[in-house]
Amino acid sequence: MATETFSDACIISCTVETNGPHGGDAGHGSRTVISLKDEGGTGWDARLVGHDGRAQTIEGPKEVRLEVEHLSLASVDPFGTSLKDICLKVRSGEIVGIAGVSGNGQKELMATLSGERLCPEASMIKLMGQEVGTLNPAKRRAHGLTFVPEERLGRGAVPPMTLAYNALLTGAQQGMVQQGLIRPAVMRGFSRTVIDRFRVKCGGDQSVASSLSGGNLQKYIVGRETMLQPKMMIVAQPTWGVDVGAAQLIRQALIDLRDQGVGLLVISEELDELFSISDRIAVLAGGRLSPSVKPAETSIEQIGTWMSGKFGDPAPAASGVSQLEAAHV
Repeated sequence: MATETFSDACIISCTVETNGPHGGDAGHGSRTVISLKDEGGTGWDARLVGHDGRAQTIEGPKEVRLEVEHLSLASVDPFGTSLKDICLKVRSGEIVGIAGVSGNGQKELMATLSGERLCPEASMIKLMGQEVGTLNPAKRRAHGLTFVPEERLGRGAVPPMTLAYNALLTGAQQGMVQQGLIRPAVMRGFSRTVIDRFRVKCGGDQSVASSLSGGNLQKYIVGRETMLQPKMMIVAQPTWGVDVGAAQLIRQALIDLRDQGVGLLVISEELDELFSISDRIAVLAGGRLSPSVKPAETSIEQIGTWMSGKFGDPAPAASGVSQLEAAHV
């Protein structure tokens, strides 16, 4: 086997491995593997396997859906945590998980990303390449962002309002309002679809949000945001306090969105959850964000160490898993 490695301005590294019948020389019956790996943030990562010069498919660079650049912001809460030089990218078709103990800046980060808290500079946050750091939540939603907050009652849903009217809160642009007037049939139809598709146990779309169990309300909120056909979705504590069945349904819904090309950022204290659904994992500790790593290249123990604020090199990839097979950033 002969191996050669090339690079071009630290953007693409290319490794060519040739296995031939004559001590590494390519020839009849040879197998050529070409691995391309992103080293400059372009999102390019692909693999070509050729038999007798016939190449297989190659994936192009993935679109950056969310980009955070050097976000530093003091907390307005005297007991909160200020954000310190946060840098992050989430591409289409991937789930980026953020682990961490509650109280390390999660609330502040979510408020800033959703638009509840504005940035000093618009360029600190980009959605689909557009600077949105100074835009409010409604304008960010217009760019394709949906958002599932940690607090279900009060932020995710209005307790005394019906499920149908709670659908209107974020789905008004889905044909529920026309010329300033609410279209009840469209609103209720959308709500019923969410209830059916996500198996929400309730008395119907006229049930008030406060009458649902925590798990069923969470399924409704996740379903509502999912059916808005987002380009980028941010989710906080997706399965906190829900039963096993609801947790499985919610996680599968997030994975399905990922497979449809949506970019997802998931903040969770459940490490097992993040390892099971994430393509990359980072840690938020003391308002600082660690480097992101692929689950196959780290461990729960390593992430636990990072949660104390000690960011170090990721653990080696698991035995038998190639760098290319583990990576698809």
